[in-house]
Amino acid sequence: MKVHVCAVGRLRGGPEQQLIDDYLARFDRTGRALGLTSGGVTEVEDRKGGGKPAEAELLRRAVPKGAALWVLDERGETLTSPDFAARLAAQRDAGQGDLAICIGGADGLAADLCAEASLAVSLGRMVWPHMLVRVMLAEQLYRAASILSGGPYHRA
Repeated sequence: MKVHVCAVGRLRGGPEQQLIDDYLARFDRTGRALGLTSGGVTEVEDRKGGGKPAEAELLRRAVPKGAALWVLDERGETLTSPDFAARLAAQRDAGQGDLAICIGGADGLAADLCAEASLAVSLGRMVWPHMLVRVMLAEQLYRAASILSGGPYHRA
């Protein structure tokens, strides 16, 4: 299953980009034997100022056809890393070819996009800058692959 990250905003290099690239490469290496690979990061940007509805439409277009949809939302479920790994594995085991995980912009995601998702995940009760959320998600994807493979990275 290919896991795609669809995010509002443009990341223009820097340490965040290096971390995302590193964690997604690790996810690819560890996840390949498990049937999990990175579909990369697709960035969208609403240059017309349409707000959350316009961003939601751009995100919908970025999601591969037939992909399952998850969103990161502060009102979503707060999962442990093993729970996140299990949900990822369950999606893969259900025969899903693609999974898209959407990250909103500074104002979050439109409610109708969140309602379309099969899972809404919160990274905690704090609100994080959306650029750091990409890093945190990439790390959790690698951690999930490590957990599923029985690797030593995750120490519970």
